[in-house]
Order: sequence, then C-alpha cells, then structure tokens
Amino acid sequence: MNATMESLLGGLNTYGFLFEGMCERNPRIYAEVHNGDLKHYRDSGGNEIDAIVELPNGSWGAFEIKLGMNQVDEAAEKLLKMNEKFQDSRRPPEFLCVLVGLSSYAYHREDGIYVVPITALGP
Repeated sequence: MNATMESLLGGLNTYGFLFEGMCERNPRIYAEVHNGDLKHYRDSGGNEIDAIVELPNGSWGAFEIKLGMNQVDEAAEKLLKMNEKFQDSRRPPEFLCVLVGLSSYAYHREDGIYVVPITALGP
C-alpha cells in the first residue's frame, strides 16, 4: 500500500476503511467462539451494514463501525433504517450497535442503539 502516516492522516476515508477492517476482528473472534460468523450486508438498493454477527440459532446483531463520536448519529440513523427493513423478516436483529474508535465509554441510546468503543470489547 505504501501508506505513510501523512497519507493516512490526509485520507481519512482510507484510514476509516482500514480501521473498519481492524475492528471486525474482535466481533468475528467472539462470534466464532459461539460457532457463529461475521458477515457483511449489501442489497440491490445500495443499503449496507458494516458487520453482522450471526449465531447458529439464527439470532443476529448489526454493527456500524465509525472512527469517532461525530459519526455516531449518522451511523445510528442508518442502523434504524435497516432495522425497519428487517422488522418484517423471519428474525429481526437482536441488537444494533455503533462500534467507535475514539470514545472513553459505552452507552445505550434512547433509540435502543448501543454505542461501544472498540477498546471496551474484551473476553
């Protein structure tokens, strides 16, 4: 990639994609411990979910992954929109979560979405 500190700081979109890939590691490991899987979702309408953890019993949860707290509201709106789409499905999501890089605490929003810093995930 020939990425340097300067090129990454100058291209936050690229850094965001790298960060997203790094953040997928933890939910994937936790899912696999329970014989689950980490997946991605994209439909023909261009809607997407960054990460979905699905367990063998069919229960699942959706993650949007963002670098900072300034992106949480946008990510939450996206999750709520996708949640509406899945409410008529056989099994709607068990939880919705925005996984963030730059935050010092986790919390549960009034709209039901969890906001969790990547550093809060642990065994």
